[in-house]
Amino acid sequence: MLDIPPEDDFWRDAKQDKSGTPELGPALEARARIGAPMRGFCLKRCHLAGLDLVRRGSHTGYDLSGSDFYRADLRGAHLFAINLRGASLMKADLRDANLHCADLRDANLLGVKLDGARLDNVVWDEHVLQEREARDACRNRQPALMLDLLQQAEEVYRNLRIHLEKAGLFEEAGRFFYREMVTRRLQMPRWSTQRLFSWLVDLFCGYGEQPLRVVLFSLGFVLFCGLLYFLTGIHHGDVRLALSLEQDVLTNLEELAACMYFSVVTFTTLGYGDIAPLGLSRPLAAFEAFVGSFTMALFVVVFVKKMTR
Repeated sequence: MLDIPPEDDFWRDAKQDKSGTPELGPALEARARIGAPMRGFCLKRCHLAGLDLVRRGSHTGYDLSGSDFYRADLRGAHLFAINLRGASLMKADLRDANLHCADLRDANLLGVKLDGARLDNVVWDEHVLQEREARDACRNRQPALMLDLLQQAEEVYRNLRIHLEKAGLFEEAGRFFYREMVTRRLQMPRWSTQRLFSWLVDLFCGYGEQPLRVVLFSLGFVLFCGLLYFLTGIHHGDVRLALSLEQDVLTNLEELAACMYFSVVTFTTLGYGDIAPLGLSRPLAAFEAFVGSFTMALFVVVFVKKMTR
């Protein structure tokens, strides 16, 4: 016989200590089976190890959105497809729990323990709660609060990344690693060299998680240098290739294409020798070759990192 009051006031009362309530887990399971609403429950520090809240025969789980599981013991709990949107899982113990297909958007995940938890197909936020609140604090000009929230967000991202890597979910782990690095950068002094360097790494390769950025930067840089060669001039044998208002449009386009070709072979350091830089285009060619060597090496590193996961 379960000694648990059925009224919603008991489950939602934040002032009542339920941590020592006997048979709380079976009572919660029984409530779930009869289809009674369970949103906004206050289950702080409750002992719910092994809790079984799986809605068998259904692709949707039970709805515990907005509930408070602060420091709750949910070790080994079966929570397939459960809706925990907006819930507080701060310092909750979810070790070895089954969170397959769970909805954890808007949840407070600070300090949550996820060792051994099943995290396949979990619905995550693009940005965790603390990062969104930090941006609000920034808009409201609350720098101390913003810094504290960014530190919390970095901790949450790092924790999720580590456990997703252990679970073999490297794509999602990489996404959280990227957000971890962004929140770390936002904690740096605004005009510091360290923050500028971090921003450049993000711009070029997304902290090693976005090889497409390296490709797009390469294409943009090649086109930019090609236009500069077209303005400064290059030599093709004894012929100077450069923009000239005295030439017709077709000739200018042909010479622009030749400048683009020269930019490509310079960037890739092929250097066929059929076209040579002229005047101001010489230091530009040297700089492009240096950037090209660095960028191609960076692309290999980022690409291999992604493919070896």
